[in-house]
Amino acid sequence: MKAKFINKLVLLGVITSIVLTSCQVMNKYKSPEADSKDLFRDETPMDTTTIASIPWWEYFNDSYLQTYIKEALINNFDMLIATERIKQAEAALGMARAAYFPDVALSAQVEQTRLSNADPLTGMPRSKNNLAYHKENYSLAIVASWELNIWGKLNRQSKVKYAQMLNSYAGRNLIQTSLISNMVNVYSAIMALDEQLKVTKEMIALMQDNLITTEALKDAGMANGAAVEQTRAALSSAKTSIPDLESNIRQLENSLCIMLGRKPGQINRSTIAQQKISAELAHGIPAQMLALRPDVNQAELEFRSAFELTNAAKASFYPSINLTSGMIGFSTVNGLSGFFKPENIFASIAGGLTQPVFARKQLITQYKMAKSEQQIALLTFEKTVLAAGQEVSDILYTYESSLKKNLDREVQVESLTKAVSYTQELLKAGEATYLEVLSAQQGLLEAQLNQVSDKLQQLQSASDLYRALGGGL
Repeated sequence: MKAKFINKLVLLGVITSIVLTSCQVMNKYKSPEADSKDLFRDETPMDTTTIASIPWWEYFNDSYLQTYIKEALINNFDMLIATERIKQAEAALGMARAAYFPDVALSAQVEQTRLSNADPLTGMPRSKNNLAYHKENYSLAIVASWELNIWGKLNRQSKVKYAQMLNSYAGRNLIQTSLISNMVNVYSAIMALDEQLKVTKEMIALMQDNLITTEALKDAGMANGAAVEQTRAALSSAKTSIPDLESNIRQLENSLCIMLGRKPGQINRSTIAQQKISAELAHGIPAQMLALRPDVNQAELEFRSAFELTNAAKASFYPSINLTSGMIGFSTVNGLSGFFKPENIFASIAGGLTQPVFARKQLITQYKMAKSEQQIALLTFEKTVLAAGQEVSDILYTYESSLKKNLDREVQVESLTKAVSYTQELLKAGEATYLEVLSAQQGLLEAQLNQVSDKLQQLQSASDLYRALGGGL
């Protein structure tokens, strides 16, 4: 009879939960709208082709670089930390979803009571044997407690954890795209420094030849000591740049090793001359960029989380029904013999309904704060969208501006190369001064270094644009 009663109570609770759940205060989530019109300055792109859709191993085709990126995605510490964050978020989601189910525990109790053997009327002891009367209770039961998800509060809390889990995935994607872009930029910078070191050493060799020529002209009476010393000073000045270049190369190699999760060491690499740069980088339309960028996704998920927390705070105003304690098991007095007999079964249930009336403005304050956090998250999302558009616009202009310098820079380097050759011949013939030779050599070195810097800027802009458009996943 008792078992039937318990079954009816459980069935009633389940039916009540199902019926009341249909009456939940449901406010469905809707993603915030992002105004992508004119997000790229001075551009109204219609072509949906974008470099962001190209896998990173195809977009960056340097074999050394591809190997390093693969290694970093496995061993980079920021990536490993992000993976652990994802595990934490997944565990938190599982715990939130488990709140739908009752807490169940096994309870075993032993209670022993001893009393004096006294007359119940007078209280006087009947004998000298104090604490003679004793009673022992033994019980073993299953205990359950359960909060019914009536107004969707538990459901909202679960959705908050789900949004946070998705946010952790977006966070890892953000780290990955940034990591790949940073590795490409550092790798390119190392190759650029290699080329600048090479150019500088070639110029030093040329200036050493010029010093020998100037000394010979002095011995022949066609130049003076000032010419020799100024030529020697210019040579020494060029040599002083070598240690700085070598130090910068070493430091960048160490930085790349840290990204790889390695100890500092040497980095094998190609040359900057082998790197190909496209004259035009397809960037698609702004809506594609917003859908792909991890930081925009994170901002949207932060808003989603704040939205669900607001609804959870709102649900706190409504009554809650709790099964505070439900027990079923066996119990005996003064002995364990026949403990599991049917006549020793016992059951109890305790529940209640709680309707907040006065909570010292705590619930109202929590709701207002949640609404404010939701608005902050929305404003942050809109700000992130604008910042994304600005970043892409800036990179596009920087890339295009750098490309415009290529032709003029080639003409400059070619002309200065000829000027150095001509002034050296004129110096030997006595028709040019040593100052003209030094000026031509210094101008050529500066132009060659700037040419390398131009190509580095273009390589890094191509990498930055790929990341800014959401590529690298």
